[in-house]
Amino acid sequence: MSNIKVLQLRAGGVSLVLDCSGPALPSVLHWGADLGELTEPALLELRRGAGAVQAGNGLDDNQPVAIIPEYSAGWFGLPGLSGHRDGKDFSAAFQLESVAQAENGVTVQAADPVAGLKVALHIELTDSGLVRTKADLTNTGDSAYTVDGLVLALPVPTEATELLDMTGRHIGERHPQRHAFTQGAHVRDNRRGRTGADATLLLIAGTRGFDFGTGEIWAVHTAWSGNHRSYAERGMSGYAVIGGGELLLPGEGRLESEGTYSTPWIYGSYGVGLDAVSARFHQYLRARATHPTTDRPVVLNTWEAVYFDLDLDKLKALADAAAEVGAERFVLDDGWFRGRRDDHAGLGDWYVDEGIWPKGLHPLVDHVTGLGLQFGLWVEPEMVNPDSDLAREHPEWILATGDRMPPTARHQQGLNLGIPAAYDYILERLDSLLTEYDISYLKWDHNRDFVDGGNQLTGTAGIHEQTLALYRLIDELKKRHPGLEIESCSSGGARVDLAVLERTDRVWGSDSNDALERQKIQRYTQLLLPPELIGCHVGPPKAHTTGRTQSLAFRATTALFGHFGIEWDISAASPEERQELAGWVALHKELRPLLHTGRVVRADRGSEDFLLHGVVAQDGSRAVYSAVQLTQSITSDLGRVRLPGLDPRRTYRVARTATPGPEPRTAPWWVDGGQVELNGATLAAVGVQVPAQWPENAILLDVTAVD
Repeated sequence: MSNIKVLQLRAGGVSLVLDCSGPALPSVLHWGADLGELTEPALLELRRGAGAVQAGNGLDDNQPVAIIPEYSAGWFGLPGLSGHRDGKDFSAAFQLESVAQAENGVTVQAADPVAGLKVALHIELTDSGLVRTKADLTNTGDSAYTVDGLVLALPVPTEATELLDMTGRHIGERHPQRHAFTQGAHVRDNRRGRTGADATLLLIAGTRGFDFGTGEIWAVHTAWSGNHRSYAERGMSGYAVIGGGELLLPGEGRLESEGTYSTPWIYGSYGVGLDAVSARFHQYLRARATHPTTDRPVVLNTWEAVYFDLDLDKLKALADAAAEVGAERFVLDDGWFRGRRDDHAGLGDWYVDEGIWPKGLHPLVDHVTGLGLQFGLWVEPEMVNPDSDLAREHPEWILATGDRMPPTARHQQGLNLGIPAAYDYILERLDSLLTEYDISYLKWDHNRDFVDGGNQLTGTAGIHEQTLALYRLIDELKKRHPGLEIESCSSGGARVDLAVLERTDRVWGSDSNDALERQKIQRYTQLLLPPELIGCHVGPPKAHTTGRTQSLAFRATTALFGHFGIEWDISAASPEERQELAGWVALHKELRPLLHTGRVVRADRGSEDFLLHGVVAQDGSRAVYSAVQLTQSITSDLGRVRLPGLDPRRTYRVARTATPGPEPRTAPWWVDGGQVELNGATLAAVGVQVPAQWPENAILLDVTAVD
């Protein structure tokens, strides 16, 4: 047993203080604002001063809630570990065995020899101030032990009285919902077999009225791409926690003797204001060795341009138009493989369709790369159409249970990558395509939720193994093909989590390219992900998902603040439209060094009809803001717009960004190329006046430090 009693981790303006004095599992004495470097006596005093008190009619020894909350310690909420050994050993009581501290974290070993279990608990504090924790549970008994659930929890103080999470649907992902953090549990369970369009990226607890710039906030993210749980719970004892873990289907957590189950990483972010919370995630992601380091190529994706009408001459003309406007990557979407004339057939038969492509994809790939563009390809490796050669030859590879098939969705079923032969087949097909063709990018889709996700060969649930197999598959393909980039697309934005982002290079924000919808979707997707990881495309003038007609300026301004792309048949666009689009592409290329490295900032105005967001350079030298009129304002004068995130001591020149297309209505200070100079404190507290705008319009402001 280690001599460590209380230890402190500090990074990025955050302190995490852990009580490792035992004999029980560690608990968190403080997670929040940096406390400075505390001495050992001060840490012991903190423990003494923050100790639990006896509640009326409570336990004689009221214990704080551990990171793995225990029923045996008197926690009457959701136990961290739920499991049993054929009905026995249903309640674990882990005893601390060792504590090993490293520079950025601690690993705790604990055991319950009576229950025949041991656990390794990993707790880290990243350079950006994110807490992340995971657990490895091992069955040390002689018989099988079944893990029904293993969640990890982080405490939040009494002051956290409100909860914010997100919900949504296909083409309407990530809509916020806010409510009081009252007694009981707020549980977000997801059994879709993927992260889900309705999943909450972050589950957020905060002080009353918190917003993007104010209020103390504690948030968690469950980094898992399959079934998962995120939850917040306040107990009668006065303790409150937020946490999460994998949501195991019955039997998925069965451990034979010496078998180990590992939880996903659970991330926690503290900050004052939502922007500070998201900045920790952005900084962490950008510091990864796997984070994209090259300029994010401007993409032209063919889906909304041609759908399944894959005519070679048409695609070549589209590639020519893409090169003309300045695109840098051309992605061939669905329909290129055998039997694929619509979405009813062909999934699983990952061979180039000889009827459409008698010379394979070579003529198109050679044409695209000859224009100086990268070539990308759409795939959906985890799916199969019943009308496919693969399904006819191997119906047992379909994810199903019992003697029935799940209901189809988009005319398809799930392909069970947990079956080694199915995994090997998909790996061989994708590896062959990547070897034969100059493909630098895969748009990796996943277009249905899993129902009855079982393994037909064993009769057991299969989502856990399916998720792990997905990770192995992507990892192996990237190992074999260095430099390959992969997009996580799942009916749009239904697989957005930090586990899939460990191995992919961007996500598709949504299948909706309607700029009005995208403004809101991107606003809350960026709570977790920086702009360069979110695909944002300029769609056609009339949005295919909503029927709205929007100006090119509004569509392009919306797409600027992400990984910019085009999803529109620009070969049929007018020369004037292509010329204006080329101007927007050029503007994005000029701004992307700032947009893809800076701090994302947002402001609330207490109104649903107007949004303000921007990106500020890390050194405070420059910023670009977008003032967005979503719907008709109820007033004729919108008032001044405050610009958050600037250095309050520096002086800045504010000017309207010169953009392609028609001139917007003007404000007094920018007539005839005017500008205004104010310090950052004034711009944050007072702001500048912008013109009244028609609905579905946006104005860009360029802010540059002049001192």
